[in-house]
Amino acid sequence: MKKQYNWAILGCGKIARKFAEDLKLLPNAKLYAAASRSLNRAQEFASQLGFEKAYGSYNELVEDPQVDIVYIATPHSHHHEHALLCLTHQKAVLCEKAFAMNAREAREMIDCAKRNNTFLMEAFWTRFQPGFLKAMEILQSGKLGQLKMVRSDFAFNAEKNADLRLYNIDLGGGSLLDIGIYPVFAALMTLGKPETIQTLPQFSFTNSEESILMSFKYANGAMASLVSSFASHSSIQSEFWCEKGYLRLNRRWFANAQICIWQQGMEHEEPVEVPPIEGKGYQFEAAHVMKCLDEGRIESDMMTFAITLDLMDTLDRVRADAGIVYPQHDFPANQQA
Repeated sequence: MKKQYNWAILGCGKIARKFAEDLKLLPNAKLYAAASRSLNRAQEFASQLGFEKAYGSYNELVEDPQVDIVYIATPHSHHHEHALLCLTHQKAVLCEKAFAMNAREAREMIDCAKRNNTFLMEAFWTRFQPGFLKAMEILQSGKLGQLKMVRSDFAFNAEKNADLRLYNIDLGGGSLLDIGIYPVFAALMTLGKPETIQTLPQFSFTNSEESILMSFKYANGAMASLVSSFASHSSIQSEFWCEKGYLRLNRRWFANAQICIWQQGMEHEEPVEVPPIEGKGYQFEAAHVMKCLDEGRIESDMMTFAITLDLMDTLDRVRADAGIVYPQHDFPANQQA
């Protein structure tokens, strides 16, 4: 019988609600505690989702000796602060993406996990989705030949409201860290870190970056064309162009998307079977965290520290080229971390 772990949620927003619903699918996950800076909000969240306890401060949460794992679901502008709080109290941490505001913060979080011998992982749920894993398996098999180009997009028409997180620059507002991180991840997981990066940003009425086009080039001649935007809707697909054909992850590719492939000689592209899943798919990363804890790990072997640091380093390079700055957290726009 698997060990049961007491899960706590730090930050009671929309993503936390989705994650908590999927936690219920795991028999070794216990919905134990929820914390918000508002006790009423924490109590409402805990009551609706079935958590045993509610706390009106994050300090109270980490001081509870019964808490095993904390899922951090606050805005990414606060991930560094909240992860350090949890790790110094030796609470295992699953931290939502974007993992931090920049690579410097990410390194400090990882160093803290190592010092305290405490588990830490970025909650990049795409890495654990069956559809994405199947796509990576096909590309790595070589049946389509060498990968030459990645095209990936994520866009939706967001509410133009300066008070909302998406446009609030002090909370890391802008499409890049919120949704552009997905196309960047698709390129990194298949082509690695780029040799050169060029960008075309469009800034919003709050001076946050609203849309961005990113071009990556690699030493072997491969390229990536990536886009994110809060100004329009897109197909939200990822395409991988190879020497002998192509693979496409269809709409909402970052979740458990369907796959199509085409190879030279085929008359039509063909679907690749991806079985439907229960829930939304957050349970896969949660199950992996508990497996790592069962094995005594402080680092995931799937979403490693190296992957997270490569991702944050690349996002910093994108931002340096585009001139995207978060004044309260950041290095100057023309200086890479």
